[in-house]
Amino acid sequence: MRAEPAPAGEAAASGVDEATEAALCMRILDALLREDVHRFRTAGRLDRRRDGWWLTVDSGYRSAEFPVRESTFLGRLAARGPHLNFADRPHDPDGRGTGRLETLLEFLAAGADPADADGFAAFAAECRAALATVRSQEASRAGVFARLAGQPARGHSGALVYDTLAAHHDHPAYPTGRCRTGLTDHQLAAHAPEFHPAFAMRWAAVPRAALFRTGTFPEFWPQPSTLGLPGGYDDTHIAIPVHPLTDPRALTAAMPWLRPAPEAYLDVAPTLSMRSVAVLGDPGVQLKVPLDTSTLGLRNRRTMKPGSLVDGDAGGRLLRRVLDAEPQFAGRILIADEHTYGHARHELVAFLVRRLPPGLDDARVVTVAALAAAAPGGRTVVEALADEYFDGDPVAFYDSYLRLLLDWHVTLWMRYGIALEAHQQNTSVVLDRDASGATRLRLLLKDNDGPRLIAARVQAALDGPPLRFDDARIPVTDGRPLADLFTTITLHLCAAAPLFGLAAAGRADAADLMELLRDRLVEAAAPHAGTEDYALLRDGVLDAELLPVKLMVTAGTLLDKQRSGAADINKHYARTGPNYLRPRRHADVRA
Repeated sequence: MRAEPAPAGEAAASGVDEATEAALCMRILDALLREDVHRFRTAGRLDRRRDGWWLTVDSGYRSAEFPVRESTFLGRLAARGPHLNFADRPHDPDGRGTGRLETLLEFLAAGADPADADGFAAFAAECRAALATVRSQEASRAGVFARLAGQPARGHSGALVYDTLAAHHDHPAYPTGRCRTGLTDHQLAAHAPEFHPAFAMRWAAVPRAALFRTGTFPEFWPQPSTLGLPGGYDDTHIAIPVHPLTDPRALTAAMPWLRPAPEAYLDVAPTLSMRSVAVLGDPGVQLKVPLDTSTLGLRNRRTMKPGSLVDGDAGGRLLRRVLDAEPQFAGRILIADEHTYGHARHELVAFLVRRLPPGLDDARVVTVAALAAAAPGGRTVVEALADEYFDGDPVAFYDSYLRLLLDWHVTLWMRYGIALEAHQQNTSVVLDRDASGATRLRLLLKDNDGPRLIAARVQAALDGPPLRFDDARIPVTDGRPLADLFTTITLHLCAAAPLFGLAAAGRADAADLMELLRDRLVEAAAPHAGTEDYALLRDGVLDAELLPVKLMVTAGTLLDKQRSGAADINKHYARTGPNYLRPRRHADVRA
């Protein structure tokens, strides 16, 4: 008996669902190739066919083939389609094989070493959670975007609009970047930035003697009695913010003398990082609190190590000293104040008060992660910004952005021996007009807790006492770690990824954009010609055949540190990425 056709709405929904799953499978395959999991990249067999290149790979006892194409961003090969054809399984009638996530995960698990079985199982769970998250986002996107379209998107409150748009956009490198391990759909809908919610903060009272703190609290900071605790607590305890998704039992298990407050207080909204929330009554103030989940890898926990608070404050003070010594960046580079924080020597009992620069009420404050994202109406964020500030020319916008971004980071590296982990989530573009009406572009930086620096050079170049960092991995002795951090964060994520996004949207030619990026990097480095760092940039970045890429899936989820050898899961590299800065050459993909 012939089946009746599905209703149009169901068919459309099914098509969208299949496309969502297929896109995730392709992103996973791209990551597996880039990180050479199961030696897919180095041992795979390429075959040229009528419809293009196909790659055959082995995972344990099984073999599969899938279509690939040449790529220039992060990896030389990328999936051209999600469909796996298996040597040990008859093809589907249409000859495409299967593009289902479960089939891909089953194939991946077949090649896992028993010592890594837990990591591969965790990655599989992460992929399933990511698929569920994206489906939930797609089901709610129209309603969320309708609400955003009616909101003013200026100042620090407007920045939350762009954070929501960025949350609907995939990470440039990590395949399951929208996943937060361990959180339910209901919890995400009520607290995640992609849904643009608001909620009340929870609090706990900590004995004053147990809490290390520095800085001054905002005026809205509550007393324990404000939160429903007995009045005597005001003299003996301090209230600290707690994310509503944190289980009070985990807090009291970590610190038995901590007292969760019975009443919620202070309306907030999530920023892109989710564990940082903006105070709705004062959006220039953000509270960063531990969140017991993982993003961008199982081991990339969203709790807060007390030492990272010390390092973030020290990093911000270091950058202000650089700005004092570099007047050309005055008013163009803005640094968030992250001096007020506290902790009870536990990663679940900690908080940061972030104060953003004032005077930006009329500006667009846009996280770099949002630039290539879709805006309400279907165009990208960068196109809308270009219409307002650059006569509709997104390339002109990027030209202005790249000049400042690269001049700042190259100056930090070559003059002071500093490289920042200021990725696309921690860097925002600030756009407004000066007194004459001319467009003004600035950068706003936050979360400066993961730099690499050559301490002796910093001290020789800047006045003031030595800065103390808690993380022993921050000081380095030579320029190579600086070059790697600059390349993988500033170049790949903040500079190249938005440009490739513009090219993917069909708004510009990728080769022309990469030529622009190279030109601006050469200009930024020119004042430092003849130095050792300039030679490192020229030989290791501009003219290198391969660039370092982060092995995020390998170090973050698949393998533990003993198996991966990663001293820092966020700075574990392989020098295998094609150099998109070199003049375009029509080399065969097999090269």
